[in-house]
Amino acid sequence: MVRSKQREPRDLAVSDKRQTHADAQAVDYQALAQFRFQLRRFLSFSETAARDAGLTPQQHQALLAIKGFSSAEPLSVGELAEFLLVRHHTAVELVDRMTRLRLLERIADEDDSRRILVKLTKKGEQKLRMLSKIHLQELQTASVALTKILQSFRP
Repeated sequence: MVRSKQREPRDLAVSDKRQTHADAQAVDYQALAQFRFQLRRFLSFSETAARDAGLTPQQHQALLAIKGFSSAEPLSVGELAEFLLVRHHTAVELVDRMTRLRLLERIADEDDSRRILVKLTKKGEQKLRMLSKIHLQELQTASVALTKILQSFRP
């Protein structure tokens, strides 16, 4: 199981002090730095977990996007590109690789023959389920620090 180190960087603990009106315009660099650190730590954990599962981080993101954003019908390749913040041709190449790995299945859209839909295969579902379990555990561990940081951004 992949675990990230939970040690806080020195001098970056978020202060519980309330800002005065004069300080309201000030930028809380400490809280922003701590927030970015927590995000990067989680992303590093996620990338390592994906690689340990035999996937690239982008493949893991694609599996999660397809499962998480599919509603009644499978996601289109174009929609996948939007959710991954990549260009359409990049998503097509990713889907090609993941189809060859039997993580995804392509489906022709019955209403528009130009549109290709994608859904997870059983193998893709299994990989995503395993990764999602350890990601949720990691988020539970990080939630205390993240909650404290996010609360410090409130006026």
